[in-house]
Amino acid sequence: MVRNFQERPIPPETLSRILDNARRAPSAGFSQGFGFLVLEGPEQVERFWDATFPRGERDSFRWSGLFRAPVIVLPCSNKQVYLDRYAEPDKGWTDRDEGRWPVPYWDIDTAFATMAILLSATDAGLGALFFGLFSGLAELRAAFGLPDGVAPIGAVALGWPAEDEPSPSLARGRRPLGEVVRRGKWSIPE
Repeated sequence: MVRNFQERPIPPETLSRILDNARRAPSAGFSQGFGFLVLEGPEQVERFWDATFPRGERDSFRWSGLFRAPVIVLPCSNKQVYLDRYAEPDKGWTDRDEGRWPVPYWDIDTAFATMAILLSATDAGLGALFFGLFSGLAELRAAFGLPDGVAPIGAVALGWPAEDEPSPSLARGRRPLGEVVRRGKWSIPE
């Protein structure tokens, strides 16, 4: 995850390739209920930050180089697309009952597509950062016309990486494989 960006645009063909890869992510029932609001250029990106991160707090933010990212992508899920898809004859759940879903696949599939964005950006030599949206959602919806039912699962900043200070979280280190992978049954590692 890159938190410091150069002020340098992303070539349109590179951004198109990244988004096309995301479009190809797997989805339950081939529902494809994800979408991407792409904000590029200073005016659109500044409107995003105005909606989600108060201007007065930006100067003291530890990673102020994040605000130089030339592109912000909002990966959005749409639950209704999945409920409608699974009411089609080949699926047979005509009642569109959300309770039939053990987990929200609309969000999971959107996360798959987001991972494709992150990996494709890295392959293109770009930096990327996925981050949560914890405030300003109403302002964001109003600023960019997000309709009801379309839910951003977070945001992705894209751009050319600048020298970056690693997150202090990395000092924790990666969990050992034996704490992450269980084989045959779930048990507590010794």
